[in-house]
Amino acid sequence: MNTLATFPAASAPASNPAPVATPASALASMHPDEQEARLQLAACYRVFAMLGWTEMIYNHITVRLPDSVSGGEKQFLINPFGLHYTEVTASNLVKVDLKGKVLDGSPHRVNPAGFTVHAAIHDGLPAAHCVMHTHTTAGVAVACLQGGLQQTNFYTAQLHDMVAYHEFEGITIHADEGPRLLKSIGDRHAVILRNHGLLAWGQTLPQTFAILWTLQRACEIQMATLSMGAPIPVSEAIAARCTRDALQFSPEHGAGQDVFDALVRQVDRIDGSYRN
Repeated sequence: MNTLATFPAASAPASNPAPVATPASALASMHPDEQEARLQLAACYRVFAMLGWTEMIYNHITVRLPDSVSGGEKQFLINPFGLHYTEVTASNLVKVDLKGKVLDGSPHRVNPAGFTVHAAIHDGLPAAHCVMHTHTTAGVAVACLQGGLQQTNFYTAQLHDMVAYHEFEGITIHADEGPRLLKSIGDRHAVILRNHGLLAWGQTLPQTFAILWTLQRACEIQMATLSMGAPIPVSEAIAARCTRDALQFSPEHGAGQDVFDALVRQVDRIDGSYRN
């Protein structure tokens, strides 16, 4: 799993009491690829918390486990339902199959609204190693806006022809929505769930983060711009060129790894307990 970050030891453990978790000895006994996936995903939850991309105990970031861990079965890691993102650790992440069955003996529940959507994407899109979903104020606001994301700022110009839309069907707990969601997404990695929020998927966790961060910034700038007046549109030609010139999503240029690593270092300076 050479696309995943290597995490140095944390400088100091957190003093906060940890929630119920899989024993550290169990984490140490796992396949090295699963350990690495758990560390990276737990770090990402803490990055989201640091950025304020939280919704109490809701929303999800998931990672599909490689065949070296799953033996070819489709399995993924998801946050324990009931814990805040600041409480997620490498050991208390829950391993589930596509039906939401807990596979690692975790005492934690998983949110049906999480594995329903994420399982559909992990199952239906072979390249979807990671899926992220948020309910940020700016993201939900743009998702509720007639016309959605407008091509009017630096960040939207880097997402030209990359954004898909999916119509609101209510709380995402019904498996029959999965095929319609996949049809809406197609091959576009940034998704606006109308009246709901934002979603991104990618070949690696850092790439997915880079896509979602760009989409989030585009929404923030649009919301701020529209509060002041009419925006200045960006032409199709300029937006297409910007997207070609933007290299942060490209695997040949790291696909967001450097940005993600920098944020993880910042998390480590605050609280490295996600490694537990």
